[in-house]
Amino acid sequence: MLRLTRRMVAVVAAGTLLAGPGVAQEGAGLGSLSILAPSSAGSGYDQLARAIQQALTDEGLASDIEVEDVAGGGGTVGLAQFVTANPRGPAAMVLGFALVGGILTTQSPVTLADVEPVARLMGENDVIVVPAGSAIQDLQGLAEALKADPGAVSWAGGSIGGIDHVIAGLFAKAVGVDPTQINYVVHAGGGEVLASILGGQTTVGISGYEEFAPQIESGELRALGVSGPERIAGVDVPTFQEAGVDLAVVNWRGIAAHPKMSDEDRAALAAAIDAMVKSDTWRTILAERGWTDTYLAGDEFRAFLEEENTRVEQALKDAGVL
Repeated sequence: MLRLTRRMVAVVAAGTLLAGPGVAQEGAGLGSLSILAPSSAGSGYDQLARAIQQALTDEGLASDIEVEDVAGGGGTVGLAQFVTANPRGPAAMVLGFALVGGILTTQSPVTLADVEPVARLMGENDVIVVPAGSAIQDLQGLAEALKADPGAVSWAGGSIGGIDHVIAGLFAKAVGVDPTQINYVVHAGGGEVLASILGGQTTVGISGYEEFAPQIESGELRALGVSGPERIAGVDVPTFQEAGVDLAVVNWRGIAAHPKMSDEDRAALAAAIDAMVKSDTWRTILAERGWTDTYLAGDEFRAFLEEENTRVEQALKDAGVL
C-alpha cells in the first residue's frame, strides 16, 4: 500500500489546542515582522504567510507585518535570498514539504540547516481537478487515461520535487503506471497552476485544495479526489482511497526565523506563534481553509525537520523524481 503517513510525510495532530483567557498577550513584544514566502502570489506558502499576518495582527501579537513572495527553484531561490540577507528587524519565512523536496532535487547548497526552525503550523490535502468540460469524470477515469497513454495526460502542479509532483508520481505508481513516464508541467505556484488548467493548457491540475476552492465551488473545475486519509470537513469530494486509489498523503507547512535574528527576537517570535495557534482567530482560519492543526514547536520541530529530509528523499524516489 502506498501511504505517506506519520512516518513518511507529516504528523497530523489529534486536535486543536485550546487557549485560556489572556493567552494573546503572551507573545506581546514582537513588534514588526517580515515574512518571506518562497513561491509566487496565491501559492500555499503565500496563503500561509498571509494567514499568519492576519492572525498575529488581529490578536495584537505583532504589528507592521510585511509579506514578500520569491518564487523559483522549488523554493530554494527564496531560501537563499532569505539566508543571505541582512534584515533590519525580525524576519521569518514559511517552509514545508515542497521546500525539503526542492532542496533535494536542485542539490541546493543552502538548506534548512541554515535557518532557525520555529514551528510546524498546518497540514493540507492536495486535490486533483479537471476543467468542468473535461471527459475525465473521476479518478478511475484519470487512471484509465494514464494507463492508455501517460504522456497524453499533462499535470499542472508546483515545483519539481514538491508535494504536487510527489503525489502525481505516487498516484501513477498506485494505478500501475511508471511514474517516470508522467507528463508533469512545473509552475511557480497555485496561481499559475490555476491559469494553466482553466486555459486548457494542461489536462489535470494538482495543488492544495484552498488554491482551487473558489473555482470548484463555482463549477469551473471538477474535483476528482483529495489526497488525505479523510475528507475535508464540509467538502463533498472523496479521498483517493474512497475512489479506489490506495494512496494517502498530507502536506505540511511551518515557519522559521532568520539565522541572524537575535535570541530575544527569536524568543518573541516563538511566543507570538505559540499564542497565535491557541487563538480563536487561528482556529477560524484553519476551519475556513480546510487546514489541519499540526502544531509542533521548539526542539521537537527541529528534530522533525531533520527526520523529514530522509522521509522526503524516499518519497521522491518512490515517485520516480530522484
